[in-house]
This record gives sequence, structure tokens and C-alpha cells, in this order.
Amino acid sequence: MMIETGGTVGSAQKISNWLNESDAVRYQAYSYSYPHKTAYREFAQPVELKNIWAQEKRDALFLYVHIPFCEMRCGFCNLFTTSNPEVSFEQEYLTALERQAERVRAALGDAKFARMALGGGTPTYLDPQDLENLFDMVHRVFGIDPRNVPTSVETSPLTSEAAKLAILKERGIERVSIGVQSFVEAEVMAVGRSQKNVEVERALDLVNSFRFKILNIDLMYGLPGQTAESWSYSLNRTLDYSPKQIYLYPLYVRPLTGLEKMGTTDSDIRLELYRQAQKELSEAGYQQVSMRMFERADTADTASSGADVLNRFRSDELSRDEFQSGDATPGRPAYSCQEDGMVGLGCGARSYTSSVHYSMRYAVGQKPVREILQNFIDCETEAFGFADYGIRLSDDDQKRRFLIQSLLQMEGLSFAEYERRFQSSARVDFGSELSEFVELGLLEITEGRMRLTSSGLEWSDRIGYEMYSPNILKLMSQHEAL
Repeated sequence: MMIETGGTVGSAQKISNWLNESDAVRYQAYSYSYPHKTAYREFAQPVELKNIWAQEKRDALFLYVHIPFCEMRCGFCNLFTTSNPEVSFEQEYLTALERQAERVRAALGDAKFARMALGGGTPTYLDPQDLENLFDMVHRVFGIDPRNVPTSVETSPLTSEAAKLAILKERGIERVSIGVQSFVEAEVMAVGRSQKNVEVERALDLVNSFRFKILNIDLMYGLPGQTAESWSYSLNRTLDYSPKQIYLYPLYVRPLTGLEKMGTTDSDIRLELYRQAQKELSEAGYQQVSMRMFERADTADTASSGADVLNRFRSDELSRDEFQSGDATPGRPAYSCQEDGMVGLGCGARSYTSSVHYSMRYAVGQKPVREILQNFIDCETEAFGFADYGIRLSDDDQKRRFLIQSLLQMEGLSFAEYERRFQSSARVDFGSELSEFVELGLLEITEGRMRLTSSGLEWSDRIGYEMYSPNILKLMSQHEAL
């Protein structure tokens, strides 16, 4: 099928060139969200949230709550979080979070929520009473009961304690996601994570004992010293716990992280390990949903129908595979990241409407992170009703967001869905770019859809990046990392 050339000028030669270069070109950075957070800037004037949301569809929103605390800072982590804060600081943050929640709820007006997630950081870093209070606050302010609204919570091996997991179970949490990364202690130690297998095994056994509907386990490939044999060991140990979902992340060494400071370089066997995992997980009965997400075939009906509200629920890194749409049921409307908005609470959370994305400031270094957190704590309640940092999406950016989030899924882009939403054709709007991907065997067109080929799936992160607009790339290049 021919794709018309029109709209944005493509980068055919550039794409063809990087296909022939080393595998390091394949792995530049995660393509999660669009626009990237480093494209955000201070608004000329603060904008009232009630005005931002006034024209938005608000009957199936997603609530994300960010808890920016961890027991340790992993060497690969560039998320907005701080480790081992003072108890007083933690309490002040939760107090500010409640003030923000009340102001945001007032600005939203008549709104209903179809999904919720607690991420970070590590929400289960909170002590049991604070965790209880957090759920009480969300229910009081937003009317959200996890028994009726599919909810995901992140945890870690060290913070997966019986008292906290009992709270999650009693509250009706549907999905628990735990970052393991590797079952080889030397590999996790090499990325600055002091984690013992005995702790991991205790945590996984405990989580499974509560019989949550969905257990997700995170793994990473390309860790220093990792081999095909050690990777297979981690995959097989993961399968021992029968998770319904497994997320696999290639290791990236990112600015200001511990790994960058240590001088760690990217692995050159990530593609080999990715292909190995594809094969081993397929043989174990897992279906691939995206480059990162795999789910057990025997639970696909429940897992994909809205329950897998995300693994990487730290709203600065969100991918469409973490936002599956589902059929509405009584009291449980379907949520679609392509149609519905996300309300982010907490310092480090991002909020999405169709034309405006906004958040607090972003940093990686511990000093600027603490300064931003302190500003959040000191913020006047009235100010929580305004957005002063983010980005306004042009028509082109809205189309690119839809295109990227669709193409990076196995199901791909529906031309009819694109045309319904934008009253234009993706094949015209992005003709030259898409044509080149098709000619290179990275995309294929069948039955009104465009999908990544098996080769294209391997290039997901780079393909996403190549679809960023020149303006977004310019803003990203000018971002000053903190």
C-alpha cells in the first residue's frame, strides 16, 4: 500500500544510516511519553486548572499519585525521588499533598475516575498508617475506592512488608508491581542497588501469598557483567513466581545518575538479550504487548482489559502499553490514554489534557530534588489551583503523540481511529516518515492498520524518538539538567 507524502518532511537518509550503524544507536533513551518532560518550560503566566480542564472529557479520568521516596537511589534511576527522608519531611509532604488534592478536585468540577495508580519513588516506603491515611484521603477527596476502580501500586523488595501488603489487599488493589531487575546479586550491585536474593525471594513469596489479581515483575537487561546465561537464570527465576505480567527494560546510562558518575557505559549485548527473552517468554506462554511488556496468555483477557494500569507508574515515564483500554462494566468505565486525561498529584507527577501537559519542576540531582520538594511543601494552597510549568501541544504534537503511542504497541495504529480523532489522514500528515519505515521493513500495513514488524519492534525506542517534532527536539536539547 502506498503512503502519500505530505505534511512533515521525513528523514529517510538519516534513518537508513542509523540502521546500518552499531546497536548503540538503537538504544538512545526510553520512548515513553510525548512530549518528553525535558521539553517542558515555565508558562508566561500561571493558568487556572479549572480553565485547562473546562473543555476536557472528564468522565473516565486517570488519577496518579506520586510518592517521591525510596529506601535507596539506584544507579540507573533518573526519576524524581529522594532516599530516606526525615520522618518530619515525609509528613510535611503528605500534608501538602492533601492540600493539593483538595484544590485540584475543586478545579476539576464534575469528574469521574476510571483508573488510579500510586507510584514514585516507592509508595510502600510509607509506614502502614500513612499508607492507610493516603487511601482515606483519596477516597474522601476524589471518591475513589480501589475495590471499584482498577488500581496499581509499586513496591520494592525491601518495602514489601506484610502489614503494608495487607492494607493493599484489604483496600482492593488489583495490581502490584515490584522491581527486581536481576536475580544475580553481582549484577544489581553493579548498578548501585544493594539487594540480596533472600530479600527478593521473601518479598515475592509474601506478595504471592496475598493473591493479588495481577503481579508484575520488572527486569533489566544490559546490566554490567550480565551474560546470556545469567539473563536466562533471571528469566527462569521470575517465571517461578508465575507473574501475570513481566516488563523488560534495556539499561540506559542517563545524565546525572549514579551510573554516569561511575563512568559506566552502555552494554552492546542488549539486542541479543532482548531476542533471547522474547523466545524464552514465548515458550513459557507469554504474549508480547510491546517492546517492554509481556503478559501471560492465559490471563490476557483480564490483564489487558484495563487492569494493567502500568508498571512504570511514575508519571514522568508513561508508555501506552501501561495504559490499556478496557470494556466498561457497571461502575467501572473504560479508560483510554488516547481519549481520556490524567490527573497527577504530588511533586514529580505530570498531568495530561488533550492540549496541555503540566507538572512541577523536574530534577535528578538530590540537592535540586530536595529544593523542589521543599517548594512543594511550602506552596500556598491557592497556588495548587494553577499550572505554571509544562507545554501546550500544537495540532502537530497532538497527532504525533497519538501516532507514537499507537505505533509502539503490537496492535499498532488504526488509520480509521486516527481519522476519526483528527479529521485527517496519518498517511498524509506523516507520509514521508512512515513511508521510509515501511520501505526499511520496520512497519507494515494490513487491514487498515500500521504495525511494527518484528524488526521494527526492536527499534521501538529509536522509532519513537525519530517521530519527535523538530520543535520538541530543540526544546529537549536546550534543557538544563539539574
